Amino acid sequence: MRAPLKIVLVGLPGSGKSTFGKQVASLLNFVFIDLDQLIEEGTGKKISRIFSEEGEGKFRELESIYLKKVLDGLEGFVLSTGGGTPCFNDNMELINEKAVSVYLEVSLEEILKRLSKDKSGKRPMFAGLGEGEMILKLKNLLASRESYYLQSKIKLSGDDISAELLFSELMAFFKS
Repeated sequence: MRAPLKIVLVGLPGSGKSTFGKQVASLLNFVFIDLDQLIEEGTGKKISRIFSEEGEGKFRELESIYLKKVLDGLEGFVLSTGGGTPCFNDNMELINEKAVSVYLEVSLEEILKRLSKDKSGKRPMFAGLGEGEMILKLKNLLASRESYYLQSKIKLSGDDISAELLFSELMAFFKS
């Protein structure tokens, strides 16, 4: 059986899913897809607006619907998920059934550094939090989500994960 040419990146916010996803998609000549962006385009609403107007439950439902659409569709893509995507509605099971999952495990200190530099406002979950509150939030997220992330087919750990390393791990996976 041929391995699916579908790669799904999971990990905490700030772990590099979008950054490395774009770079690896380019190296593989694949399409890059950001799940949150896909939801925003499909609904015509920002994620933060969906959360505030309809609640997390509705967002998680939409997230599962769009995830399934992507995974059932074309091949030859790298998908960046939201940090919570694998943790709801049997999404991790679906991801592993239809794609090659990759967990980007980065230290909380490095993630904190990255999130502190990100002034784009794209991460409402961390808006207005001080450094201590951010690290506490990250620790809580990791505690509740890591068991899902660890179900990934490939796990990359370290603060120096690169697109080249991810590409190399994917090639080794596809060869085995």
